[in-house]
Amino acid sequence: MSVHVLDAMAREGFEQVSAIHDRRSGLRAFLGIHDTVRGPAFGGIRRREYRDEREALFDCLRLSRAMTYKAALLDLPAGGGKIVLMDDEKVDWPRAYRHIGDVVQTLGGSFYTGPDVNTGAKELASVAEQTTYVTDPGDSGPGELAEATAEGVFQGMAAALRSRFGAEDWASRTIVVQGLGAVGSGVARRARALGARVVGADVLEDRALAVADELDIEIVDPGSAIEVPCDVFSPNALGGLLHDLSLSRLRCKIVAGGANNQLARMLVGDELHDMGVLYTPDFVINAGALVRGTIFHLECRREPVEAIGKRIGAVAERILECALEEDDAPARVAIRLAEAQIAEWRD
Repeated sequence: MSVHVLDAMAREGFEQVSAIHDRRSGLRAFLGIHDTVRGPAFGGIRRREYRDEREALFDCLRLSRAMTYKAALLDLPAGGGKIVLMDDEKVDWPRAYRHIGDVVQTLGGSFYTGPDVNTGAKELASVAEQTTYVTDPGDSGPGELAEATAEGVFQGMAAALRSRFGAEDWASRTIVVQGLGAVGSGVARRARALGARVVGADVLEDRALAVADELDIEIVDPGSAIEVPCDVFSPNALGGLLHDLSLSRLRCKIVAGGANNQLARMLVGDELHDMGVLYTPDFVINAGALVRGTIFHLECRREPVEAIGKRIGAVAERILECALEEDDAPARVAIRLAEAQIAEWRD
């Protein structure tokens, strides 16, 4: 496997990939730093169950590279990285997160970390005991990270509606929001405020019902959300939802959500394009937290959520316009633009 990792690093331009094991806590993890040419790498700590080490490593590589693409497309003075933790009930997680803090501190500011799936304020507090290069979840941190992400997703969705239909016209739209956590519920709230019909789904029934009660939206079973006829399907949970088998169940005109790595493989984006479904690249429109965190850490100010959304919406619009002109899948257009920008920085 190590030979394949080195090949992948060389092919994709990775600077560093580290396997992490802590015998005291039982932690098993990977850290990837894709690029620091323009500035330090930024990436959160993702904890989830993986089938094996290979799957965890692959996720780390994809997520790290996507963070660099986000930074490049949003013209941020930063690169991309990521930490993935292999979830296991036997791990002493407070100690494990402190160990991650030690690892981050040894990188000397070339990598900043923060929240991601299953890593929230409590876990980040443990990381912060050992390093200063972490997002403070309290009042002294950047704040409103989920709101920044939700606003970016919503503005990307608006750009997609204009591209696909010529107008947003929210009152006539049906939006299916899969995943009603902080980001998904934020997207649903914005759509409802403009009069859209919103259908929600979440694996946590109590959370789904709470959001439904607050926003007066319909709730469907998570397994059938992808089959609901709609204008926009918005995945906001874990990635990999769009694959060869799920495409035949899709009943939307647009896909625009905050989940990372929504396409199981790049060819799925091509298939969506051939089907006439407008896919708005996830690594563009879910970049709100990265924009907010980067500006806070490197420029010592809190960028307003509305300004972040406007910035992301403009980039999404540019990508969709190029995709229309070139009759190409938006994901491929976004990657080409990002890689051209990265190559320019490296030169």
